[in-house]
Amino acid sequence: MALRVHGEQRGEWAVLRVVGELDLATSPTVRHGVHDAVADGRRRVVLDLSEVLFCDSSGVGILIAARRLMRSCAGELRLILPARGAEDGSHVNRVLAALGVRRLFDCYPDLESAVDGTGTPLSA
Repeated sequence: MALRVHGEQRGEWAVLRVVGELDLATSPTVRHGVHDAVADGRRRVVLDLSEVLFCDSSGVGILIAARRLMRSCAGELRLILPARGAEDGSHVNRVLAALGVRRLFDCYPDLESAVDGTGTPLSA
């Protein structure tokens, strides 16, 4: 399955909606999206991963690199990982938790809570 990244602006946030499978072949698309947002002067980025069906270690590596990039430019990165039941929860959330890196990210259940400033991040 191919990966698609759709960008939009929500106030001061650059929102990148990621749809498909995040793996070795497709993860550079996400990296380019984050780099383009930073190059455009955006310092707040939301990656909406609610429609990511699969994520391997290269995808996790891209997420960690995006976090590092945003921190290096005094920016902020937020992830959208929908809070569902344990059996049908976000694949990315399960992968990040299994690898022990979930706590590195500010994760929100939906776009509104991620960008409006009033939402509380999901616990790790």
